[in-house]
Amino acid sequence: QVQLVESGGGLVQAGGSLRLSCAASGRTFSSYAMGWFRQAPGKQREFVARISWSGGSTYYADSVKGRFTISRDNAKNTVYLQMNSLKPEDTAVYYCAAAHRIAVITTTPDYWGQGTQVTVSS
Repeated sequence: QVQLVESGGGLVQAGGSLRLSCAASGRTFSSYAMGWFRQAPGKQREFVARISWSGGSTYYADSVKGRFTISRDNAKNTVYLQMNSLKPEDTAVYYCAAAHRIAVITTTPDYWGQGTQVTVSS
């Protein structure tokens, strides 16, 4: 069992940057694949980025590739999402997720955080 708590959301102008953090409880954080998802108003939740347990493998949705960077610090039980060159269409609630198997982290994670709002103004 792992509990996830996101932070770092807020209001930013287009072209700006934000860094989201997700703090995880438990001593087995380093064994989980981690991911970020987002859900805009009236839309389904969508995958944004994922990282392997070691941090050696990352993968991004096409819509954020080159602008967002996912990273993790296993010593701090934390995963990050650095978001640069933000666009109004990035406005959404961003969710952190964890999975025992990397094969499912992009589709059906085992655990979810409560979400943090990101709003990008034009």
